[in-house]
Amino acid sequence: MELAVLFGACLLISGVAIRVSAMLASQLGIVDRPGGHKQHEASTPFVGGCGLIAVVVSVPLLVGWFFGDSALFRIRGMLLGGLLIFLTGLADDIWRLGFKPRFMIQAVVALSMVFIGGVELRSLGELLPGVRVDLGWLAIPVTVFATIGLINAVNMIDGIDGLSGSISLVCLALTAVVAHLANNTGYTIFIVALMGGVGGFLYYNLRYPGNSRARVFLGDNGSMLLGFLFVWLFIALSQNRGGQQAAMPPVVALWLFALPLMDTVGIMLRRIWLGKSPFRPDRHHLHHLFLRAGFRTCDVVAFAAVMQFLFGLCGILGMLLGVPDYLMFWSFVGVFGVYFLLIVRPWRLVPGLRRLNNSLGLPSVQVRGIFVGYLRKERISEVIGVISAGLTRGYDYQLSIHELGSSRTDGRNVYCVVHIPSEGNDQLIGKIQRDAMRIRRRLARQPGVEVRLFLCRKSENDPRTAYSPIVGGGSRTGERRGVRSTLIYSMERGDGSMPSEAHGFGLSVPPGCS
Repeated sequence: MELAVLFGACLLISGVAIRVSAMLASQLGIVDRPGGHKQHEASTPFVGGCGLIAVVVSVPLLVGWFFGDSALFRIRGMLLGGLLIFLTGLADDIWRLGFKPRFMIQAVVALSMVFIGGVELRSLGELLPGVRVDLGWLAIPVTVFATIGLINAVNMIDGIDGLSGSISLVCLALTAVVAHLANNTGYTIFIVALMGGVGGFLYYNLRYPGNSRARVFLGDNGSMLLGFLFVWLFIALSQNRGGQQAAMPPVVALWLFALPLMDTVGIMLRRIWLGKSPFRPDRHHLHHLFLRAGFRTCDVVAFAAVMQFLFGLCGILGMLLGVPDYLMFWSFVGVFGVYFLLIVRPWRLVPGLRRLNNSLGLPSVQVRGIFVGYLRKERISEVIGVISAGLTRGYDYQLSIHELGSSRTDGRNVYCVVHIPSEGNDQLIGKIQRDAMRIRRRLARQPGVEVRLFLCRKSENDPRTAYSPIVGGGSRTGERRGVRSTLIYSMERGDGSMPSEAHGFGLSVPPGCS
C-alpha cells in the first residue's frame, strides 16, 4: 500500500513540475523547434527532465514519511550526479553543446558515482565457462565507459512520442522486480518512485485519445538523467559491496536494457561501416524503420515496449532458473547479431515490417481515407448513403466519385474516395479503419464491391510508387496502373456529416495515393 501511495505522490510531483516548467519554457528558450532531422510540426518544450529531477530530489523526504529514514540507500552521490547531469542536459537543450564537453561531464559524473556513491563495476561475471571476469584496476575506466554509453543510449532512443518513456517504464518495472526478489528494500522503493516520475512525464508525452501529439519532450536534460539513473541502478544491483550480495548477475542488466542498448550499438556500428561519424544523427533507428513501414507512432511504442518486456523477462527467467552467466551473455550477443543484420540493410527490413503491419491488421500511418469500388453508376446514390451512415462524426473529409476511362466488362467502372487529412494523427487513423470496417459490413451483401483503406504511399522503401498511380487502383483490383479516371462528383464536409447538397470543386489526389 505504501508503495502505491509513493508511486501516486511521485506521479503528481512529476506532472506538476513538468506543467510549471512547460509554462516557463518559452521565456527561457527551452523549446524544441521543427527542422533538420526532426519531424514534429509544432514547437514543443523539452522539460521532461524537470519532472524526473523533482522526484529524485523529493525521494528522501517522501521515503522518510512513508518508510522511515533507514529504508533508503545512501543517495547523496546520486543526487549530486543527477543534478549535474540534468543541468548539463538542460544546457545542451538550450545552447547545443558538442559531444566532447558532454562526454567530459558525463565522465565526471561517473567518477562521482564511484568515489562519492561507492557504485563501481568491479566484475562482469562468468563470461566464459569457469572464467570469471574481474576488472581489478580497469574497474574505474570501465565504469566511466559504461556510464557514458548508457546515458547516450537513452538519449538516442528518444526519437518519437512516448518511446523513451515507455521503454524506460518497462525497464524500471523489471528492475524493481529484481530488487524485490533480492529483498533490497531501498532500491525497490527508489525505483517505484522513479516509475511515478516517468509516468508523470508520459501523461504529457504519450499519444492517447485526447492527446494526439506530445505536449512536452524528454529533452537531453531528461534522457541523460534517466541514463545516469539506469547505470547507477544496474551497477549497484549487480555488484557485491559492503557485504551485501548482488541482486542479479551483471549479464542480466544487458537483458533489462536490451532494446536501447542494441539500437544504440547497432546504429553506431552501421554508421562506422558506412564511413560516417557514429555521432551523426540520422533516421535509421529501429523506430524510424517501423514508421517507414507504415506503423503508427502509438503502435511502434507498443511494439517496442513489448519487445523490451520480453527481453527483460528472458533475463529474469534466466537468473531465476540458474542459467550460467556465459550462456546468457553469448545468447545476448547472438540476439544482437541478428538484430544488427536486420537493421544494417533497411531496404530489406522495411518491406518485411510492412507485411507484418498488414498481417496484424493494424492501420497504416499512410492512411488518408477510405476507398469504395467498383460500382455501377445507378448505385452511386445508394452507396453514398451507406458511406454517410458509416462515417464517424467529428472530422473533416472530402468525398469524390470517379469514373474509369476504360469500360469494364461488368459495367462496374465507378469508385468513391473519402479523403480525410489524417497525417500524424494516430487516433484519427484508427477511427478511419473502424469506419471502413463498418462500411464494409454494410456493403457485404453487394457482390463485387471492394471497401479498403485509401493509402498515400511515399517513394522511400516502396517500389510501387515508381509507377503512375491510379486512385483506387493497384494490384488488388486487377486494374493496370496508369489507367485514367474522370472526376464526376465531389463534395466536402467539415464535421463528418453528409451535406444535403454537394458542390463541385477540383479535387486533386496526392501523388502516390491509392
